[in-house]
Amino acid sequence: MRRWSSVKPEPVLRLVGVTKEYGEEVVTRVLHDIDLTLEQGEFAALIGPSGSGKSTLLNIIGLLDRPTSGQVLLQGQDTRGLDEDALARLRARTLGFIFQFHHLMPAFTALENVMMPALAERGWPDERMRTRALELLAQVGLKERAGAYPRQMSGGQQQRVAIARALTMSPALVLADEPTGNLDTGTSAQVFELLRHINREQRMTFLIVTHDPRLAQQCDRIIEVVDGRIVSDRREPRRSG
Repeated sequence: MRRWSSVKPEPVLRLVGVTKEYGEEVVTRVLHDIDLTLEQGEFAALIGPSGSGKSTLLNIIGLLDRPTSGQVLLQGQDTRGLDEDALARLRARTLGFIFQFHHLMPAFTALENVMMPALAERGWPDERMRTRALELLAQVGLKERAGAYPRQMSGGQQQRVAIARALTMSPALVLADEPTGNLDTGTSAQVFELLRHINREQRMTFLIVTHDPRLAQQCDRIIEVVDGRIVSDRREPRRSG
């Protein structure tokens, strides 16, 4: 009889006992033994008051900072012991970043900005890279603006370009730090719906830091951090759409 494998895939992200301290003579602990797992296709919000440790946690997940102790595993790969070059390669291959401010390069077109992560990874442009960037701009509704410069686009359009840029390397996990925080209410809703659509269509995992409780409640999972500890981790009823 033929046996089918039922091996569960590795989580996209797994944190085990992550602690972060600053200082030597006077030690300040900002994260306390954080355990967290994100599976493929999750759409999760990270919330908490200012100074709660959200930014530090996001930096550690994004491989921009190292924990004082504990494990960070991305798609099963333990990041302990990796040097800076190896971390940078893993970050480029695995993670996408969206920020409150789009951070587009003003001297480059929308198309060129979307191509930047691939250029940084591979060192030279090619036709496949350009085709991929155009596909992503089409996905965010901006293919006709491929030749526009950031100054020629609205705030919502700039953020859509930033979203396309975050998807260039087909990341397993997208970290979005207040992605709608600099937008008006209507544009904010449109950008959030775009993120949600990408999540549903591509089963791409998102972790979204937000101060907006209305946006958090539209996520499937809400993780709350207070004083460097996860105090709540709850699932929301999945919404159709």
